[in-house]
Amino acid sequence: MNNPTKSTPADPQVLRAEIERTRAELGQTIEALAAKTDVKARAKHAVADVADTARARAHVMRARASQRPGRVVAIVAAGLSVVAAIGYLAWQRARTKTYA
Repeated sequence: MNNPTKSTPADPQVLRAEIERTRAELGQTIEALAAKTDVKARAKHAVADVADTARARAHVMRARASQRPGRVVAIVAAGLSVVAAIGYLAWQRARTKTYA
């Protein structure tokens, strides 16, 4: 930004150039503020970042899984067991509340 204590130039061309420069700076500032307040665009950007990270991790996991296929089967089986147990407990809880 320009220094407010600076004297105004006497030459009209210099003054016009300074005004244009100030307008350009103001425009950039407004664009930056608008970008910060655009929640939808920021959310989309955050989702894209998370998706990129997930893709990268999935790629790494696929590479590791191809090196240890037996371990992957065990992990998947354990994960399915946990999901089944949680489902069963939720079903039991809902069933108990229905009859209570």
